Amino acid sequence: MPQHRPFLLLLPAAALALGGCAVLGNVTQLDDGYYRVVHRPATDTLAALAARQPLYVQQRADTLLLTPDAPPGQPRTYRYALQPTQRLWLLRRRLDLDVFTIPFKVRPPQAGVPVQLNTNFNAAIYVGRRLDFYSLRTKRTTPFGATPHIRATGLGYGAFLGAGSTFITDDVTAATRPTAADYEGVVLHGGLAAIYDARAFNIGLAAGLDQLLGPDGPHWVYQHKLWFGVLFGLDLN
Repeated sequence: MPQHRPFLLLLPAAALALGGCAVLGNVTQLDDGYYRVVHRPATDTLAALAARQPLYVQQRADTLLLTPDAPPGQPRTYRYALQPTQRLWLLRRRLDLDVFTIPFKVRPPQAGVPVQLNTNFNAAIYVGRRLDFYSLRTKRTTPFGATPHIRATGLGYGAFLGAGSTFITDDVTAATRPTAADYEGVVLHGGLAAIYDARAFNIGLAAGLDQLLGPDGPHWVYQHKLWFGVLFGLDLN
């Protein structure tokens, strides 16, 4: 719909930000834990293990120790050597908890007020599901052995709650609002977000609703109206 067009303004900025983050996606060591194989070489002896079951993975240099999620008393660990010409993709799912700032919000037109770009202070706590994809292969072989090359890409989705501020004037409130003076009001906000994990920091796109606290809340033209924004923060995990 036309009132959602401001969201398109976020896409070029997000694309540049995500592209700039990609170089931070290399890791040297996988964390021990449960993973799923999402892609493997076609003629791979891992095929029997990769059939819809989690594997407990431990990395030892360029070799992975793979233990299927078998019943107690029946564990068997397989050794999987990474190859320079073949990539193995693993997926790890986990709960994600982050603290974000919202550098700006884009508010679609409301009650005769044109598109607004608000840069007031806003912060939020985000809880969601994170999907970490790992691409593994060996980079080169030296006299000391092969060097593993691991590329990590983290994506997430979830919900957020937080608080911030917004400037209140006659232009964004009804003429009969109880408070006559202009001031910076306190808002509570919540919504949904999709994030990209750049390892050092997280960035994402959000859509949410605001509630202005105080007597002017019912007269504010953006009360409980949809806005779009960018999230930026650190991973607490």
